[in-house]
Amino acid sequence: MSRPAGNTRLKAARLAAGYSSQQALADAITTAALTLGIRGLAVGVRQVRRWESATPPWPQPDVHRVLAHLLGQSMEDLGFTPPWGGTRSQAGTALNTAPRVPLPGARQASVPALQTTTTQPGTIGRDFGAITRSHRQLYWSVAPAVLHPAVLEHTRLGCALLPETANPARQTLAAALAESYLLAGRIEFFDLRQPERASDTLLRSLQAAGEADDPLLGAAILAHMAFIPGWTGERDAAIERMTAARTYARRGEASAEFWAWLDAVEAECETLCGDPHAALRLIRHAEDALSKGADHASPDWLDWFSPVRLSAFKGNTQLKAGHLPQARQTLHEVLDALPPESAKQSTVVLGDLAAVEASDGRPEEACRYAIQALDQLAITWYATGMDRVREVRRTLAPWQNEQCVRNLDNRLYDWGTTVSALQR
Repeated sequence: MSRPAGNTRLKAARLAAGYSSQQALADAITTAALTLGIRGLAVGVRQVRRWESATPPWPQPDVHRVLAHLLGQSMEDLGFTPPWGGTRSQAGTALNTAPRVPLPGARQASVPALQTTTTQPGTIGRDFGAITRSHRQLYWSVAPAVLHPAVLEHTRLGCALLPETANPARQTLAAALAESYLLAGRIEFFDLRQPERASDTLLRSLQAAGEADDPLLGAAILAHMAFIPGWTGERDAAIERMTAARTYARRGEASAEFWAWLDAVEAECETLCGDPHAALRLIRHAEDALSKGADHASPDWLDWFSPVRLSAFKGNTQLKAGHLPQARQTLHEVLDALPPESAKQSTVVLGDLAAVEASDGRPEEACRYAIQALDQLAITWYATGMDRVREVRRTLAPWQNEQCVRNLDNRLYDWGTTVSALQR
């Protein structure tokens, strides 16, 4: 069987521009970014290889600008398919290479004129959004591997509808599409532990939010994107994305709850990058914001955060800071206050409680909480919760010959749990 030819359009344009190798183009992009006033952009040969594959991902906005500058063609003419389903320019017409989302230091680009005849009714945005809202509610109970394909199919529908829809329905549709991509990215990162895929999905979410001109949704997406480098210890990249998220939030009517959530995200990034004391300061700032309140209501889609979830962030941070009695008390209060539909969050809290007991030299209590987390994971899978349990098991190595730890191993490595974890 012959292999797919890949993105021959980009390869041909690269060779025609004098870049004989993928590495040469990667180096040229990095150099040209500086001349265009774009700081911190670096592209490797691996990324160029992905662009020249049979299914090239849509480039980031800054890369979009640099590629068009270097190769003199639109993204569609270079073999990329826009996530909103736009059509290719006709041969001989002027190319519109303006990015669809704001570039740092630049004014927001306007939405390009529609290139197809408007065929969708004015209710299409609201109708599409109703399904998006249903998926949002299903997230808390439906298995991620089951829900994820349905959400992706919904985003494909949105991309097909967007070029056929006129404002104001177009903006409503784009906002719902951005939310659907955000949900898909959350599942990929938190539930399925696929950070690279989540990064691409969240970028598409950001592009759709730009189409909707929804700064709060853009802020939420950027904060989720900060988790990805944060969880690998890349503090500078995480904080840069949080700075962008806060900038977007200031453009909208952010609620006190929204600002507190941004603090909580940055606190988790600081904790993961080894500075739990900075994280505790951010948690205190978030608590102050919630206590003062604000004039603005939170958007409906902000259903992943609440005061009790802020306390869950706090308990984990106290654990990492070595404040074990405080962490134990905070996490117990969280576990008692979590609503029944927060099964995924409860696995994380149970894992953190197990870590507190392990750090305090109490292996039997640690194993008891870890097994409770596994019982819940058997009902509602959550990769983040499983990560917590595995971290606890590693800290229990000094007691690995104790019966309680062997009982945990029997539960952690039974047939169902092992196969389930490896499948995902």
